[in-house]
Amino acid sequence: MKTNILFILGFIILTVSACEQKDPLLAKKDELKTQKAKLQKIKSSISKLEKEISSLDPDFAKKNRKATLITTIHVVKKNFEHYVEVSGAVKSRRNVLISAENMGNVTLILFQEGDEVKKGQLIMSMDVELYQRNLDQLETEYTLAKIMFEKRSNLWKQNIGTEIQFLEAKNRKESLENQISNIKTQISKSQIRAPFAGTIEHVMIREGEMAQMGSPLVRIVNHRNMYIKADLSESHIGKFKKGDKVIINFPSINQTLESRISSIGQVIDEQNRTFSIEALIPVTNFTLKPNLLAIVKLKDFEKDEAVVIPTKLIQKDNKGEFVFITGNESDELIARKIQIDRGITYKNSTMVINGLIGEEILINEGFRYVADGSKVKVVENVL
Repeated sequence: MKTNILFILGFIILTVSACEQKDPLLAKKDELKTQKAKLQKIKSSISKLEKEISSLDPDFAKKNRKATLITTIHVVKKNFEHYVEVSGAVKSRRNVLISAENMGNVTLILFQEGDEVKKGQLIMSMDVELYQRNLDQLETEYTLAKIMFEKRSNLWKQNIGTEIQFLEAKNRKESLENQISNIKTQISKSQIRAPFAGTIEHVMIREGEMAQMGSPLVRIVNHRNMYIKADLSESHIGKFKKGDKVIINFPSINQTLESRISSIGQVIDEQNRTFSIEALIPVTNFTLKPNLLAIVKLKDFEKDEAVVIPTKLIQKDNKGEFVFITGNESDELIARKIQIDRGITYKNSTMVINGLIGEEILINEGFRYVADGSKVKVVENVL
C-alpha cells in the first residue's frame, strides 16, 4: 500500500515538473500572437492614414505609390519580311497509269511494285494466241496473194489479161498487208512496256486474270523532274513573277528547301477563285513522293530598317492602338502610353509605321497591369 502511494506521488511530481518546463514556451507563443495582432492593427491604421493624406495631398500620393513589377525589351529596327503561305503538293510530270488497250488474259508479269524499269522494257504481256493464229492465216493468204499479184503485174505489162484482174490482185495483196499490220499492232498492244524509265508504283492485276479494255494495269512514276504545285488566291494577282524565290517545307518529313517559281497560271479557277503556280524541285538528299503535302512560302513584302515590335504588346482603346514604354519622372521609372499606327503583321511581329522611332524601351511582362503614369520597377522575370 505504501509502495502504491509513493508511486502516485512520484508521478504527480514529474507531471508538475514538466508543466513548469513548458510554461516559458507557451508564454512566448502567446506573446507572439499578441504582437502580430498589434502589428496588423498598426498596418491597418497606416494604410488608412495614407489614403486620407493622399486624398488631401496629391504629391504625397505620387511619392508613396507602389511600383508595378515589369520586364522590358528594346524596340528594334531590322529587315522586316512578310510571306504568303499556301498549301501545295509534290507533282510529277511522269506519273502515269497504263491501261489495257486490248482485252485478254494476263500471262506474264515481269516486275513488281518498287522495281525499277527502263524505257521500253517489257512489264507484262497478255495472251495473244488468237491474234497469232489470225496472223499466221493472213500471212499464208498474203504469200499467195503476193504471187498472184506479181503474175498479174507481169501479164499486164505484156498487155495480157484485163485491167480489172490486175487491180483485183493488187487490192487483195494490199488488203492483206493492212490486215497483217493491224494484227501486229494488236499483238504489240498486248505487250505492256514502260513509256519511260521509272519505278513501278502499283500493279493492279495478277497473272491469270482477265484484263478488260481500258482497265488499269500498272502505275509508273519517275521521281526526277518533280515540281510543287500550289494555288494562290486571286487577290495575289501581280504580286509574284516567274523566277521569284520560294521556300518549301514538307511538314510530314520535317524537311525544307528553296526553289523559284517556274510558271504562273493565267486562268482563275471559277470554283475556288485561285490561280496556280509551279516551282521545280532541285536535287535533294531526301526522298519525295508525288502528292506529298508541302507548305509554300512566297515573300510579298520587305522593308529595311523597319520598327518591329511583338504583336502581343499592342493594345487598343477608343483613340486607336497603343503600347507602353518606360520613361523617367522625378527620378522615378514610370509607364508612358504611346499611340501607334501599325503596319503589316507576320508571325508574332508587327511593323510600326508611326509612333515609335526605334529607340524606346517597351514594357513587356506586366504591360496589362500598368496605366499611363504608373510607377514601375524592372525585374528579371515577372511570374
